[in-house]
Amino acid sequence: MSAEEETSMTAREADEDPGLTPSQARILQAFAELVEELGTDDVSFKLIARRAGIGERTVFRHYGTRAELLASAAAWFQRVAFPRPGCESIFDFPLLVRESMESYARRRELAHVVAEAEIRGADGIDPAPGRAGLERLLSREIPDLAPQERRDLVAGLCHLDSAGTWVSLHRQVGPETRDVADAAAWSAEILLDPLRGRKVPR
Repeated sequence: MSAEEETSMTAREADEDPGLTPSQARILQAFAELVEELGTDDVSFKLIARRAGIGERTVFRHYGTRAELLASAAAWFQRVAFPRPGCESIFDFPLLVRESMESYARRRELAHVVAEAEIRGADGIDPAPGRAGLERLLSREIPDLAPQERRDLVAGLCHLDSAGTWVSLHRQVGPETRDVADAAAWSAEILLDPLRGRKVPR
């Protein structure tokens, strides 16, 4: 999917998001567009209002501070720009991690906003959006995992499948999307490989 198609998708889903008022949808979509064009630091409320076609007071009415705007935008980006698809097996998860890293690379500025919110523990941000799905897969495929083993494994896998990990690997491994995706997927494989012999046949 091209960046243009993803931006169009984000705009469409903003309009359809039942958790947002029409004004909030326009504000967050305008903010997303401006962040991708200018970077986070250069986007003022005045610019957002102009792009959204609303008054600056309307922006302030919905998001009284920049911190509130960033937290809401990050939660929305996480939900709309970087959705988590499911997988049939826990051992398919490294492929999903690879796809996540590639999606972050395609929309780098938005990924940085999500990563910052994750680190700060901003309201509305789910630090482990894939947790429930991973726990279901582990319960079905490797039911003999001890509770502490399961908690540790889920925490490690959720950490790998995050914008924060993409930012960290991008700095450490380098800017090449493939290298970052390879490193994250390989790390997930390392966590899961010792469990292959314990999988319950389906």
